Amino acid sequence: MADGGRKHRVLIVEDEDNIAIALDYLMSREGFDHDRIATGAGAIDRIRAMHPDLVLLDVMLPEVSGYEICQEVRADSGLADVKILMMTARGSAMERRKGLALGADGFIAKPFELKELRDEVHRLLDAGGQG
Repeated sequence: MADGGRKHRVLIVEDEDNIAIALDYLMSREGFDHDRIATGAGAIDRIRAMHPDLVLLDVMLPEVSGYEICQEVRADSGLADVKILMMTARGSAMERRKGLALGADGFIAKPFELKELRDEVHRLLDAGGQG
């Protein structure tokens, strides 16, 4: 959806500062417009206001879990084109299945290599609405 030269917009929902800093660095380096929210509370409102192309969504968040946020985004037809990449330190197969079942477009286990995350971000954003 970055037609007409518009930069992709990415919202980072991550409570750990060290991870958020790494994500911020990567998004800047890739030339994306991006913002961050550090808690689950308010994430849905921010997603609705910003309407990002991609949400990098931590599973374990204070107040509202990433799963709940994912479920709420998927229940909102106005946000159907928003891609969601879930991130978790508990990268078990069950966690992955749960995230994908709730409508996540991708799932990455922390800690991740920046290249791995970059590749996954581009896979989702370059899909051009397929998925």
